[in-house]
Amino acid sequence: MRQDPYEILGVKQDASQKDIQSAFRKLAKKYHPDMNPGDKKAEEVFKEISAANEILGDEEKRARFDSGEIDINGVERAPSREHREYAGANGGEAFFDEGGFSQFGGFEDIFASFMSRRGGGPDTSHFGGPQSRSKRPDVHFTMEVSFLDAINGTTASVSLAPGSSLDVKIPAGTRDGQVLRLRGKGAKGTVRSQDGDALIEIRIKSHPFFKRDGDDIRIDIPITIREAVLGGKIRVPTPGGYLNVTLKPNTNTGTTLRLKGKGAPKAGGGVGDLLATVKMVLPETPDPELTALMQTLPETSIEDPRRHLNL
Repeated sequence: MRQDPYEILGVKQDASQKDIQSAFRKLAKKYHPDMNPGDKKAEEVFKEISAANEILGDEEKRARFDSGEIDINGVERAPSREHREYAGANGGEAFFDEGGFSQFGGFEDIFASFMSRRGGGPDTSHFGGPQSRSKRPDVHFTMEVSFLDAINGTTASVSLAPGSSLDVKIPAGTRDGQVLRLRGKGAKGTVRSQDGDALIEIRIKSHPFFKRDGDDIRIDIPITIREAVLGGKIRVPTPGGYLNVTLKPNTNTGTTLRLKGKGAPKAGGGVGDLLATVKMVLPETPDPELTALMQTLPETSIEDPRRHLNL
């Protein structure tokens, strides 16, 4: 694996964070395993660019890499006992939610590098001290996030203390009630104690027409009687924008169209689907021509839609 994240992402050392994010998105879309099923080479490249973005996408980690403190994997170049224990216990991941699983891995999730995971204070026992330092209390916060921001990922500001705020990166695919941990952002420690953590519980606002169902997203799509009978192209909104979808002729109300990969990013990688259920609607104002057309059709030519409801 290459060791220079700047080389891997194809950016200069003085590149802005925006340039780094743009380069990463472009490469991630090209080499993501979902786009290259079974391609081991693409999978290896994707791992490289993900590791590079994990370092360069976080300003604190980037500064530490530039100063030679850590390598591309975020590992201390001269690891102490404390770091070995910390990294070994948590696998070196960027951050975890309270459920214990890494938030790094989903297709959009890869763009949501959270912040540098910092360990607590040193273990004074290996310096001759009687015991390790205690930890100050964690502080709990609640943050409201819009439905689309939770699906697509975003950066939001949270007030940690009077006059103090922090920009928090919300990973793509974040679920309602999920808790993000900000290491060392809780109650301030002393010489004998570590800083506590800030625990941010995410509350997701409801959306006017999208509803989350696991990793899938559901939506009801109204169609006209003409579209139901003749079919044609209809415009369907997704969390990432609009798509033109072909509706087959003679489509009944309740038919569900599955749009692959247009749902929510999954915690373990991949993306759910968008499930669009069509519902035929009549004009709010009665249409005389439609009424006249219906009156010309003999009742015997219309199949009974309630024939299966016999008792």
